[in-house]
Amino acid sequence: MAWGCELCLALAAGALLALLFRWLRADGDLTLLWAEWRGKKPENELRGKVVWVTGASSGIGEELAYQLSKIGALLAISARREDELERVKKKCLGGRENNLCNLVPASGFCISPSHSLQCKLNFTTNVGGCFLSKVLKRKRKISNLSERDIHVLRLDLTDRSSHEAATNRVIQHFGKIDVLINNGGRSQRSLFVDTNLDVYEAIMGLNYLGTISLTKHVLNHMIQRKKGKIVTVSSVMGIMGAPLASGYCASKHALQGFFNSLRTELTDYPEISIINICPGPVQSKIIQNVFTEDLAKSIKNSGDQSHKMPTDRCVRLTLVSTANDLKEAWISDNPYLAVCYLWQYAPTWAWWLMNRMGKRRIQNFKSGVDADASYSRKKK
Repeated sequence: MAWGCELCLALAAGALLALLFRWLRADGDLTLLWAEWRGKKPENELRGKVVWVTGASSGIGEELAYQLSKIGALLAISARREDELERVKKKCLGGRENNLCNLVPASGFCISPSHSLQCKLNFTTNVGGCFLSKVLKRKRKISNLSERDIHVLRLDLTDRSSHEAATNRVIQHFGKIDVLINNGGRSQRSLFVDTNLDVYEAIMGLNYLGTISLTKHVLNHMIQRKKGKIVTVSSVMGIMGAPLASGYCASKHALQGFFNSLRTELTDYPEISIINICPGPVQSKIIQNVFTEDLAKSIKNSGDQSHKMPTDRCVRLTLVSTANDLKEAWISDNPYLAVCYLWQYAPTWAWWLMNRMGKRRIQNFKSGVDADASYSRKKK
């Protein structure tokens, strides 16, 4: 009997160690990772759905357009820069460059039937002799969508008077809106004591008021249909506080509070889902467009992004969350992921950790390097 108890304890300890190791390597909360493993697949849930993505001209929004088009969703993509939206649409329809390695005889003649392939030659050794490894760059088609399946719609979230007309245009084009992904917004890099108050007004006007204004018009349509999904790309900054982003944190806390409250008002519409996505640091050009201490000032260099989560991974987990109607999803590597848990269950420890991280964050900013560089895991 004693031997059996010891075996059970050993197995339990081994299971806990395995879970701890998995959690340390996790890039999302446990509910999200379970949904990715055993839940509904975006390919099944979102194919053929009409999805409206704001902030689609770069970063997470751009990658959302690529992955959704690959799935087969019908897209409305919006941002202020219409030329960039057209570029994204063109890539969705025409494909992106993809490297394909082929071994060819040392003579160097291309064995591909395509004459448009751009080839880069380098030597490699094979058991049968010397060959040239030819890296073939060609266009890989992302989706089978047609021109009409991707609707480009210029949208300024701060121009709230235009949101009703924009919503009607999407409905007129596709006949419905199944999913709204609120992704538009800007981050911040400045200390509160150095920042003009009009910067805070602009942050709240764009990130918060612009988002809920558009949501209001789309929600009326979803209530008429009694179904739909409203996905809001918030941030882990909507859960915690962090230096250099007091206005950004305020706007994301406002979004979290608003959509959590809105969810409770929609209990009579069980097929309307409110989904909050909370990413941590993600590879993108968001730093080049952040608010600073002055509305006229910007940051020219986004710095090294290799320590942040790849954009395609963040977007994949966002779509998993959408497919499985997760009310809230944390998408981040540690230590930000750990801080999210601490903020929920041990806020005193969370403050201790954030004070240490925050001090280094400010030092990085003043030194001219990425604020998150020193404590994010380096990507290989």
